[in-house]
Amino acid sequence: MKFENKVAVITGAGGVLCSVFAEALADNGASVVLLDLHEESAKIVAERIIKKGGKALYYACNVLDKKGIDAVHDDILSKLGKCDILINGAGGNNPRATTTKEYYEMGDEQREDIKTFFNIDKEDFEAVFSLNLTGSLLPTQVFSQDMLEKGGVIINISSMNAFTPLTKIPAYSGAKSAVSNLTQWLAVHFAQNGIRVNAIAPGFFVTKQNKDLLFDSEGNPTPRTEKILRATPMNRFGKPEELVGALLWLCDDSASGFVTGTVIPVDGGFSAYSGV
Repeated sequence: MKFENKVAVITGAGGVLCSVFAEALADNGASVVLLDLHEESAKIVAERIIKKGGKALYYACNVLDKKGIDAVHDDILSKLGKCDILINGAGGNNPRATTTKEYYEMGDEQREDIKTFFNIDKEDFEAVFSLNLTGSLLPTQVFSQDMLEKGGVIINISSMNAFTPLTKIPAYSGAKSAVSNLTQWLAVHFAQNGIRVNAIAPGFFVTKQNKDLLFDSEGNPTPRTEKILRATPMNRFGKPEELVGALLWLCDDSASGFVTGTVIPVDGGFSAYSGV
């Protein structure tokens, strides 16, 4: 049990990928704390962990509400103790910050019937940016205080967008690039306190948030899916459990104790492929 006596806090824990992270850490001995904006989603995952004999707590938590995070933190301290591992998994895109087309066409600046670069609302753009970047910053400000004297591990969730921006999602691409940069900044800032900060950059996995972009209402692949698979040398989507190896490696001080400030792609070769 690699992480026995360790407390792992996961934000966005009710989602497809982070629920797998939570279960993997629990299977390896950690006491896991599942934070999610939707309490019921976190509860379902926690109950699965407990049914298998693991330890789990769950909380409704908005990662953009510092006072709310502080309150959850206080309760965790009283029940489990200090955080050893923080996974900042909360994030995502918003259709209102997504353009309809990949490329500009003459006259788009005049159109209101579709979403173009020119009519993305400032508030919608900022909401995506805030969820991904500030939603990683605030939990780190709170839970890293548990690690200042004893060390710990922080893992942010970046994206392929951080390496090369994808079409149609400018806010999400910019935000994930900022998450990677924040990861490097934090790694340097905490390097002498024994706190390691890294990020995982998943390639293409099917989740609740991107399903409508990847498949039509009848379950058929969209043209965007065809492009993604053509650009992924392994020619398939990733499976959530295929992220677990990188996660456990980064969390394990005995395996990756000299690794900090990295952004690890788990992408079937997408970031390595030039298209030729």
